Amino acid sequence: MARKPRATEPRTIAIAGSSGLIGTALVAALRASGHRVIRIVRRAAANSDELEWHPDNDDFDPEDLSGVDAVVNLCGVGVGDRRWSGAFKQSLRDSRIDPTEVISAVVAEAEIPILINASAVGFYGDTGERVIDETAPAGDGFLAALCADWEAATRPAQQAGTRVVLARTGLVLSPRGGLLSRLRPLFALGLGARLADGRQYMPWISLEDEVRALEFALNTPALSGPVNFTGPTPVTNAEFTSALGRTLHRPAPWMVPGFVLRTLVGEFAEEGLLGGQRAVPAALERAGFSFHHTTIAEALAYSTATSTGT
Repeated sequence: MARKPRATEPRTIAIAGSSGLIGTALVAALRASGHRVIRIVRRAAANSDELEWHPDNDDFDPEDLSGVDAVVNLCGVGVGDRRWSGAFKQSLRDSRIDPTEVISAVVAEAEIPILINASAVGFYGDTGERVIDETAPAGDGFLAALCADWEAATRPAQQAGTRVVLARTGLVLSPRGGLLSRLRPLFALGLGARLADGRQYMPWISLEDEVRALEFALNTPALSGPVNFTGPTPVTNAEFTSALGRTLHRPAPWMVPGFVLRTLVGEFAEEGLLGGQRAVPAALERAGFSFHHTTIAEALAYSTATSTGT
């Protein structure tokens, strides 16, 4: 059985995937709160707050996690980084499932009490206008299967008694990087456009609330299993496009037809752009989490600010 978390603060928290958008913000927030953060890196450790590992070789010694109170695994290549060739789809799986299997086994052996493991609302597939919470089953398609296998890779930790939170994250809105870094230049040129009919839902969350929710999950024993890390009011692509246009004071009258998107980005267009999830954060809200940004207008105002700290 996993040991009980320490009752005293600060905690020691190890994070894999700490150099990405969410990981960088989470490391800063945890350190600002007085926690010790150990970054799990795939190179030689530069100092005592880094831990070298090589998950491709299953090279991770449980002794390396001695004294660690929780592990956060955020590993994964971005699903929209490249066109979905067969090789890239395999890299999406390899960058998520293999590291998670290694981390989960080590967490179990080291008796770490908490594992927060990244996942995505893509687990549900395209759900149309139906409102879904964490009780909804896995959907169809490559992304749904990827997420299901990703979450299943945490089973050794769950079986060992670790409290595992599967953080099914939506579209993260940030002042730096992420989705908006790609959209802002287009809107600035007056090229903002909805995608096809714009009826597909976009389950967004601000980076600030994503990080706050991860901290909340670390500190809330009642949270385990799948948890939607999404804002409380998902919007359609058409609503998102209009809201972003208003926020940036740019018109967004255009529409990109579905066949153009399929031609430009291939298979990813169907699942990543033309489908969506009307996912709500039922587990977070039931556990008492309070969002700073409850509407898309609030999240975009935060996310388009020129100088915002997290």
